[in-house]
Amino acid sequence: MTADRPRPPDPAGIDTVEDFVRSLIRLKQWAGDPPLSKLRSLGGSMVTPDGTMVDALPKSTTSHVLRQADKLPRWDFVKAFVTACLRYGDHPAELIPGEIERWRAARSALAASPPPGDAAGTSPVVTAQASPEPGRPDVEAAGTTAQGDITARPEPDHALELLARRVAREEDRARKGLLGGYSVAPVSFEPHAGTVRDDAADEVRDGLHSIGPFFSGLRPQRLMVVGGSGAGKTVLAIELVLQLVEPFVDGGERPGGRPMVPVRLNAARWTPGNPFERWLGDQLMQVFGLAATDAARLVRDRRVLPVLDGLDELDPEPSPGPPRRAIALLSELNRYSDLSGRRPGAVVVTCRADRHAQLVEARCGLDDAARIRLRDLTVEQIGAYLRARWPDDHPCRPYRDDIHAALSGESGTAVHSALRTPWRLSLTATAVESGADPAELVRVDPAADPREAAAAIGRRLLDAYVPAATGLTPRTAHGTPYDPAQVRAWLMRLAGHLRWQAARAAATDRPPPGLTAIDVVPHLLWPIGGRRRVRALHALCCAVLAITAMLAFWAGSAVDRHSGLRHGIGAGEGLTLALMAGWVAIAVGVSLSPWPAAAGGRANVPRRRRVIGGLLGALAGGPLGVLGGLAGLVLTDGRVFGPVFAVASGAAGGSVFGALIGLTAAGRPRTEHLAVSEVIRAEPVTLLGFGLCGALTGLPPLRLAGAGPLPLVVGGIGAFALAFALGVVFEIATGGWSKDAELAHPREALRRNPIIGVAFGLTGGVAAILVFVMNNGVVESLACALIGGVAFGLAFGAITWSRAMIGLIVAAARGLLPLRLWAFLDWACEARLLRVSGATYQFRHRELQDFLTPPRDAGGD
Repeated sequence: MTADRPRPPDPAGIDTVEDFVRSLIRLKQWAGDPPLSKLRSLGGSMVTPDGTMVDALPKSTTSHVLRQADKLPRWDFVKAFVTACLRYGDHPAELIPGEIERWRAARSALAASPPPGDAAGTSPVVTAQASPEPGRPDVEAAGTTAQGDITARPEPDHALELLARRVAREEDRARKGLLGGYSVAPVSFEPHAGTVRDDAADEVRDGLHSIGPFFSGLRPQRLMVVGGSGAGKTVLAIELVLQLVEPFVDGGERPGGRPMVPVRLNAARWTPGNPFERWLGDQLMQVFGLAATDAARLVRDRRVLPVLDGLDELDPEPSPGPPRRAIALLSELNRYSDLSGRRPGAVVVTCRADRHAQLVEARCGLDDAARIRLRDLTVEQIGAYLRARWPDDHPCRPYRDDIHAALSGESGTAVHSALRTPWRLSLTATAVESGADPAELVRVDPAADPREAAAAIGRRLLDAYVPAATGLTPRTAHGTPYDPAQVRAWLMRLAGHLRWQAARAAATDRPPPGLTAIDVVPHLLWPIGGRRRVRALHALCCAVLAITAMLAFWAGSAVDRHSGLRHGIGAGEGLTLALMAGWVAIAVGVSLSPWPAAAGGRANVPRRRRVIGGLLGALAGGPLGVLGGLAGLVLTDGRVFGPVFAVASGAAGGSVFGALIGLTAAGRPRTEHLAVSEVIRAEPVTLLGFGLCGALTGLPPLRLAGAGPLPLVVGGIGAFALAFALGVVFEIATGGWSKDAELAHPREALRRNPIIGVAFGLTGGVAAILVFVMNNGVVESLACALIGGVAFGLAFGAITWSRAMIGLIVAAARGLLPLRLWAFLDWACEARLLRVSGATYQFRHRELQDFLTPPRDAGGD
């Protein structure tokens, strides 16, 4: 700091909140009016109550706080703001702590002082500041009335906070998947005449950066975004969501009223006949992992702003008639009201321009909505983007002039028509960076019609994109680089499968989640190998595993010998064989399920809570196991094992079962699980299989004791009921959502499916060992329990994983997909051929998917 440089503003002596905020503004002016982005970088980071690192001075928060002259800013904001201004103004570092202390003292004096207007000598009446959002507790926002009552902010809405964090992370991932970073070609929009107020239209200046304020000024808050293919509709939707969700996750102040968390969803996932509110709640559960009650409450209370991206993707292209599915969804949205029921509910919809024209022709639209249209890129904007991407020292710098020459030449109209969207411009830049000749890419036949010439340029760009992306993203592991032709063939197979999925979903009343025209879901790709072929092989493999498990049980229990069966089958042998045959039939029947589901794949519970859950489960399961062992002692009349074995084996088996259930079901407080009735209705056949296994396990001790028909029936029914109950607990434990579950990789559910299945199979093997050692050696018992447990887990608990793996092996053997499909999908996202959207993969752009879709259906046989 120079000698003649004035000192920073002094906050001492300030006696009003308004003067305090003005002093902060003067401090910013003293520092030289640094940009908000610079203050953000100088302000550093802070830790939120949930342990997340966020910026201390987000731009929207700083701008909002400095405009709120009647509200005392939080101390963490003041500290970061003062520090950033002093650093930007080159204030000596050793003097900054003293300045911060002065601001702290001034703020503390204001926070402790009573509001103006209190009479001296009377009890102060302090009321809470208006809370912009329930969920940000602030000790300064609470006070005591004259009667001693406390007026405080409401408790935090944990579900709303959780949803906001997950939305922010998902949209950040989606933005990077689309753009590969933070740079984007300029996207701007213009309001449609007569759909918005003139003053709101005047606010449209900076394109993407102004979409948040523009939407916030709409009344009602209903917006239709219209643009051509590749114009940036999804990028605009992502930017809107990020701007609106930022106050929820950066610790800043929030707008008044009842703020809503924006949630971007693929409109193509909606199915006709499904009420919009119910579908919205289901999406909050499936995509963001909210509990059913929380999702229903947030939708009911209108705490969610639905941003429906891709209305045009609901109907097939080309549509033989009016887009009926899009019309049906708009009808649902037109019935969607706000909390009062007297005004339209807030919603944002994006739609391609040609589809929107069809809707207008059909006299259907989003009622009471403002409409904006995305502008095409100008020649100047294209040049500015290329200069930013290829600066003067970039190897591709000479190609800027080639493209500019093409845009300004005789065929400039056709070239501009082909490159006027951010998506097409990105295709061009990617192809050129991979070594393609821009003159060849944008070559135009002078005699051709400009529209046809632009379409030809577009086809060349799309045709060059897969080889370009493959060359720019070499395979860094697992062998040699991918061959562009092979990559294209695999992507074509996936695109053909998506077309098959769309047709299948349209013909199914309740399609499984993810069976849409745009979502590549790992555990739904098995039909590529051949639908009938894969299901038949899966049933055969499951039958082999189920028979293996039953033979291991039969050999381990050693109650029946092969030689003994030659003399006829008695009641005991017949009952055992019938139960074994019934369980094999159930296992095979479950394997024939049309669409095995993969649930419970996102639990991300801290290890400490897992350990505590396991210990509590063991403590609860041990006594229950002892009771079971003593019941077996009574039923066998002590002829097979004694009290010590009954107590020890029961405690061991119950503790292992309880520990595994506790480990699986562990979660933070307020974790919601499925109800018992819901489990029974959803999985009756599976629970019957659990019960039969329990009855089989309980029979050998009774038969060794020579029990009569009545004890056999009573013991079998008791074991069946106990195993049935354990099956219900198993389904609840693996089917519930954990409150701290964050967005997972698309393969997380598939990855956990065999782990959970085999884990519970081996846990059942522990109970089997306790039965086997009664009539067999320890080594033989251990081997039979291990083989039977693994076979049981794969045949009965890992149906989804088994189906997916068999389908992948068959597809790879037929040359349809790579054997290492998961590695290929991850690489394709890195190469920006695909992207991750929630728990699914998607093509980076629908135009690329349509271009790669083969002419004939490739969805399996």
